[in-house]
Amino acid sequence: MENSGNQGRSGTHGVDTSPITNRTLVYSSIVCFLAWVFSVYDYTLFGTLLPVISEDLGWSTSYATFIVFLVNIGTIFVALSVGPLLDRFGRKPALVITTAGAALSSGLTALAPGALTAAYMVVVRTFSGLGYSEQAVNATYLNEMYGNRRNRGFIYSLVQGGWPIGVLLGAALTAVLLTPAGPLGWRGMFIVATFPAIVIVFLAIKLRESPKFQAMKAARQLELQGRHEEAAEFARQYDLDLTHAEESTLKQLFEPDIRKHTIFISLAMLTNWIGIQVFAVLGTTVITEGKGIAFSNAVLVLVVSNAAAYIGYLCHGFVGDIIGRRLTIAGGWLISGVAYTLMLYGPNSQAFVFTMYTVGLFFIIGPYAALLFFMGESFPTRVRGTGASFVNAMGPVGAIAGAGLFSLFTGLGIGVLTAAFLSGGLATIASGFLMLGTRDVKDPHQAEVVSDESTAARVR
Repeated sequence: MENSGNQGRSGTHGVDTSPITNRTLVYSSIVCFLAWVFSVYDYTLFGTLLPVISEDLGWSTSYATFIVFLVNIGTIFVALSVGPLLDRFGRKPALVITTAGAALSSGLTALAPGALTAAYMVVVRTFSGLGYSEQAVNATYLNEMYGNRRNRGFIYSLVQGGWPIGVLLGAALTAVLLTPAGPLGWRGMFIVATFPAIVIVFLAIKLRESPKFQAMKAARQLELQGRHEEAAEFARQYDLDLTHAEESTLKQLFEPDIRKHTIFISLAMLTNWIGIQVFAVLGTTVITEGKGIAFSNAVLVLVVSNAAAYIGYLCHGFVGDIIGRRLTIAGGWLISGVAYTLMLYGPNSQAFVFTMYTVGLFFIIGPYAALLFFMGESFPTRVRGTGASFVNAMGPVGAIAGAGLFSLFTGLGIGVLTAAFLSGGLATIASGFLMLGTRDVKDPHQAEVVSDESTAARVR
C-alpha cells in the first residue's frame, strides 16, 4: 500500500520535499474547514429559502420541487467533473476552484433576473455542486498532507464538522436577518455567503500543494516522455502505484484491482443518502405526520440533533483511528438503521421519538467524518481525487432516489411510517452491510498486527 506520509526524499522533478510542519497543517486545516462551512451554507441555503423564493418568484410548490430536482441532476455531473480536476491539475487548484464555485453560485443566485428565472436558477445552482464537492477535495488533499500522523482521522473530523456548522449558520442567519423587520431579503442572504468565500479563495491560493500529488505528476510526465524505467524507479521512491496510469482516471476506478471496492463504497454512499433524505431532509414530515409530534417541536429536534451530529463527527473520527474506519462506518450506519426503525414503530412518546431520532442522526451523519477520510486513504494516489469525487457524487443520486421512493410509497397509499421504513430504514441498514464489502485499510498506528496476506490485499 502507498505510504501517504512519505516525505524527505530527494527533491527531484519539482517535488517539494521540505517537511510539512505543524504550522502548515494547521493553516491547511483551517482554510479547508472555512471553505467547507461556507460551501455548505451556500449548498443548503437554497432549500432552506425555497418557500420564500417561490413566493417571491410566483412558483407553485410542485414547480419549485421540479426546479430542485433539475438542480440535483446538474449537481451530480458537476461533482463528477471535480475528480479528474483533482488528479490531473492538482489538489490545491481544485480547492480554489470549488471554493470559487460556491462563491459564484451564491453571487449569481442573488442576481437572479425577473425573466427566465427558472432556467437561470437551474444553471446557476448547478454550480453549487462545486461547493458540495469541497468535501471530496478536502478528503483527498488533507489525507495526503496529514500522512501517517497519529489521530489524523480525528483531526479530519474537525474539518468535516463544518457541515452541521454551515447548516446551523444558514438557519441562524435566516432567523435573524430574514424577518419582516430584517435588513435583507432572500437575495441578501446569498450575498452574505459570497464575500467570505472570496476571501477563502485568496487564503487557499497560499496553500502548499500536496507533495504526493507532485510526485505522481512527475512520474506521469516521465511516462509520457517514454522514460519508463526512470518513472518506475521514481514511483518506487515515493511509494506510488502507476498501474493503468495511462488510462483516464474514471476508467481506472473500474479496473480489476479496485473495481469491487469502487462498486461497494459507491453503493454504500448511495443507499445511505436514501436514508439521509428520508430521515434528515424529510424528517419533519416523518415526525409530524407519522408520529403526531407538533411541528414546532419537530423543528426543535432538528436543531438539537444537528448539534449531536457534530459530536458524532468527532466521535467517529476518534473511533476510526482506533478500530479502523471501515468498521466504524458500517457499525454506525447499522445502529442508525435500527434506531430509526425503533423510532418508527416504537411508542409515540415525544421523549422516545426525540431520543431515537437523535441517536439515528448521530450514527448516520457522524460516520461521514470517517467515510470521507476513508475515501482518501482507500484509493491510490493516481485516482484518489476521482475516486473520492465519484463516491461523493452518489450522495445527490441517493437523495433523488430517497425522495422518489418515499413519494412513490406514500402515493400508493402506504402509511408514512411504513413508507419511511421501506425507503429510508432498509436503505440505511443496507448501507452498513455494503460498507463491509469494501477493502479495509489499516491505520499504521492501530494496535492490531496486520498479516502479510491482508497487507498484500490492500489498495496500492
